[in-house]
Amino acid sequence: MNLYVVRHGQTDWNINHMILSKTDIELNETGKKQAEEVAKKIEKEKIDLIISSPLKRTMQTADIINRKKNVSIIYDARIQERNFGEFEGLKDDNSKFNIHEFWDYEKNIQYEQAEDVRDFFERIITFLEFIKKEYKNSNVLLVTHGAVSGVMNCYLTKQPKKLDVLLNGMLGNCEYVKYEL
Repeated sequence: MNLYVVRHGQTDWNINHMILSKTDIELNETGKKQAEEVAKKIEKEKIDLIISSPLKRTMQTADIINRKKNVSIIYDARIQERNFGEFEGLKDDNSKFNIHEFWDYEKNIQYEQAEDVRDFFERIITFLEFIKKEYKNSNVLLVTHGAVSGVMNCYLTKQPKKLDVLLNGMLGNCEYVKYEL
């Protein structure tokens, strides 16, 4: 099985360095062009199925990629971005948001609204185990989010659940990675 992971294209919140998870916004023009470019890059790859987060930015990215592939798309909330709760919409350098605490797997800080990091990791890992079992003879393309791609990288490359590993594994807008499982 080949698993392709694509992060959605750029949004206005991305270029303004705003924390974005559940807010359902669309791609900007650059994001649409990025999706067209990634579609060209993977044009020759055999894809049997696309699974996308059900948020507008990921669905738009999946639809643009699928113009060349013409395969089924399944929308699955398990690969939505981590819920950033009370930090949603803040600038990523806001003093209220401590990135080191937010992603500290050992501390697993419980927030008032934000999804705790261990629950987030578990959600993504459980999804990947399902995919490996359910689609073991297929080539699947996932269209998802930055932090989701980082967790997937940690798990699929068997690296520790540490901030630097997570951040280094996060894809940029419309970047993709291929995993051979």
